[in-house]
Amino acid sequence: MGPATLSALSALAGSMIGALGGIVTTWLTMFAQERARRNEHAVSHRESLYGDFVDEASRIFSDALSHKLEDASKLVKLYAILSKLRLFAPADVLLAADHVVERLIQTYEMPETDFRSLIKAETARNLDVLRTFSDVCRKGLVV
Repeated sequence: MGPATLSALSALAGSMIGALGGIVTTWLTMFAQERARRNEHAVSHRESLYGDFVDEASRIFSDALSHKLEDASKLVKLYAILSKLRLFAPADVLLAADHVVERLIQTYEMPETDFRSLIKAETARNLDVLRTFSDVCRKGLVV
């Protein structure tokens, strides 16, 4: 093998290695971008579910303060959202959501009282049934 052939092969090998480096770099960049996009989509989806749960639980809590549970269908949408949460949410969020549902049912079982007297009662500080749920969700969404 002559010096001209060795020189040509060296140049060809260098070009191939350079091209391969560019291809690998492009692939890694695209892979990282796709992963970030999927993570962002997952977080956005969880945020939406958390918001739906808060909205529905708030509506039900308002109803529970002034009514008895005469129609179980009032809880169907909340249970549907809770089931969706079970697909995507971490265990601590699910535990907090289950606690909210238990508190809502307990509120329905309480004797009907005037809201003003409820606020004056010692249990007034416990009226924010979604506080723990919201705190746990916020911790899970902050990265």
